[in-house]
Amino acid sequence: MRSLDIGMVRTFDALMRERSVSRAAARLFLSQPAVSASLARLRKIFNDPLFIRTGHGVSPTAKAQRLAPKIEKALFEFSSLFDEEQDFSPGQSSRIFRVAGSDYPSSWVLPALGRVLAACGSAIRIVWEPVGSLNLQDSLSRGELDLALIARMKPPLELEHSVLYEDHYVYALRRDHPRAAEQVSLDSFCEIPQIFLGYGTSTLDDRIDEILAATGRQRKAQMVVSSFSQIIHQLEHSDYAAVLGQRVALMQADKLVTQALPFALPSYSSFLCWDKNSLHDPGIQWLKNQILTIAQQNSVMASAPLHGL
Repeated sequence: MRSLDIGMVRTFDALMRERSVSRAAARLFLSQPAVSASLARLRKIFNDPLFIRTGHGVSPTAKAQRLAPKIEKALFEFSSLFDEEQDFSPGQSSRIFRVAGSDYPSSWVLPALGRVLAACGSAIRIVWEPVGSLNLQDSLSRGELDLALIARMKPPLELEHSVLYEDHYVYALRRDHPRAAEQVSLDSFCEIPQIFLGYGTSTLDDRIDEILAATGRQRKAQMVVSSFSQIIHQLEHSDYAAVLGQRVALMQADKLVTQALPFALPSYSSFLCWDKNSLHDPGIQWLKNQILTIAQQNSVMASAPLHGL
């Protein structure tokens, strides 16, 4: 056991989470040969294959599955011990932070954060992941994510959180859309095909569909995409429409016209979320404070006037 080091333990943990040598290597910022070499040493120490190659990656053996919760706990305790004994210094750190969020907050968080890291010569690495269908509570509690930025109409009571900003939704089309000069009505809202962000997994879409159903109407869900940049691109090059947060739309004011929705819809907030156990992690606290500061500096956008017709 004296030949077991923390790098090998992290390799085991990454393989359990990713079930792929290539994805584990990307997660650890290592080469695939380095991960394979570490796995070979782990197999010798534990006298077990640990991970068996399959057609889609690797699958853990029964022994690996028994070891997994113990190794996860050991990694967490080691990290906590290390963080408690040292003050966090971004200029001296090479830590990997994982943050989940859509491409909209990444467009203003990452440039500002990059400037902070460059200014102190930091080797910190930021991995920005899409929220998608992630169970944020589980991912944050297991340490698979450090922070998450989400937009919701109601606070995420299952997570520790802080409000970054408040915003409301608008109706958006490209400036030279054939019906851009019309005032949007319930009928036109339902007639013009719309683009959705992850339709079927959004409280926003559920709320809109419920409102329309109460009037005997149904909108036309034409296209579903996974990012705001895809929505903007399609709006710019098609006759679709979309419901967007005003902040997102304002960033594209030269391309889009926006109008108030033809029905009442609650406003929403952007939340920065974390796990309660991370309060003892000075690294995560540093990153959290950086994002909160960036959001405050970016708050001028929230008071910008609506760009309409």
